[in-house]
Amino acid sequence: MDADEDIFRDIEIDAVDSLEELHNSITQAFGFLGNEMASFYTCDENWNQDEEIALFDMSENGSDVRLMNETFLEDQLTTDNPKLIYLYDFMSMWTFFVELADIVEKEEGRAYPNLLFSFGEIPEAPPEKKFESDSTNLDEPMGDYDDLDFDENWN
Repeated sequence: MDADEDIFRDIEIDAVDSLEELHNSITQAFGFLGNEMASFYTCDENWNQDEEIALFDMSENGSDVRLMNETFLEDQLTTDNPKLIYLYDFMSMWTFFVELADIVEKEEGRAYPNLLFSFGEIPEAPPEKKFESDSTNLDEPMGDYDDLDFDENWN
């Protein structure tokens, strides 16, 4: 999670599980109800967002969107591609940085997914996103509209 203070959860999960199971594990580990829209995004080593892997296909005619329940951890999180971005609740934009820490042998008798470690408390609201902009001051008027070519009485 992109917050001022470190907040993280170490989750041990079976490689054959789907991203939907990871989604459920993350929401439970952070105390969310799990009833909001969510997506994973593939990314590069610098966390630059790429392809969406959605919880549901919300398109009208069915699209090429990859779905969490059809995408498996062992195919997505590897030592060569160890990172994903997870976005939960598109209205609040909770953003999490998911990173593969280790690949270990499955232990007999252990239930998966397993919350190994929890650090930090999630804030009541998502951290504010700070976007950089150019030097244009948006509080100042844009200028004279007389130069624009449009009909004032268009309706």
